Amino acid sequence: MESAYEDIKKGEKGAWISIAAYLILSAFKLTIGYWTNSEALSADGLNNSTDIIASIAVLIGLRISRKPPDKDHRYGHFRAETVSAMIASFIMFAVGLQVLYQAIGSFRSPHVTSQGSIAAWAAILSAVAIYAVYLYNSRLAKQINSQAMLAAAQDNRSDAMVSAGAFIGIVGAQFGLPWLDPLTALLVGLMILKTAWGIFRDATHALTDGFDDQELQVIKRTIREVPGVEKIIDIKARIHGNNKLVDVTIGVHHLLNVTESHEITEQVEKQMYDQHQISHVHIHIEPFEAAR
Repeated sequence: MESAYEDIKKGEKGAWISIAAYLILSAFKLTIGYWTNSEALSADGLNNSTDIIASIAVLIGLRISRKPPDKDHRYGHFRAETVSAMIASFIMFAVGLQVLYQAIGSFRSPHVTSQGSIAAWAAILSAVAIYAVYLYNSRLAKQINSQAMLAAAQDNRSDAMVSAGAFIGIVGAQFGLPWLDPLTALLVGLMILKTAWGIFRDATHALTDGFDDQELQVIKRTIREVPGVEKIIDIKARIHGNNKLVDVTIGVHHLLNVTESHEITEQVEKQMYDQHQISHVHIHIEPFEAAR
């Protein structure tokens, strides 16, 4: 349990890095976008400005997750980070729709981007910077098994792709295709919505106690291979923040005493942690007699 809280604390560092990066990049892109009259770069900067709020929501969720269990939350507050990921998806939905609205309006009177080379360089440098943040947060999310940090990393990756798309649109507009810039802004909005939907889907799946069936089957095989386990009668699993909770009912030989049965449960718990890093396993023992 202590390691879970330490992992959340590491996740907070990633959230702070995202906030700092988005503060710098949003100010940079909005300024350059306004100066060069680039719809795509301005849309990208607007996306980054709302990403600041989403990253703050993730940070708050991680902070709440670190609170110890109390009389109303016996399992702790780990699900707060999943809730924060869902809130982040709502924010992304809102900005995606706003970018789409502005892009569609721009098609009626497309602007010619002045100082296009400056806007293009701003977009590509931003793409490189935020992709570096994505690599860091993605690695951190896998290391600490954090859904909130994974959502933040997915947002970072989407933003890197958006900036790269803005670069393409800006360069294209300089070759006599002024409609390509608002078209890229339109694609930016669609990409934001797609990323938001993915984060929302994963968060709601976890909050409604959904669990990947293939992973559950792997866990089931691990338990079945423990000596003394005659049968797996029932098994369930759910996500609780950065933790996985497993409830399993196993059948053991009906002539075993309490001590011998308990030793089997200890082996199951050990295998769950060694092979799957699952430390929360509730095991119910039932006597089992194989059919003759």
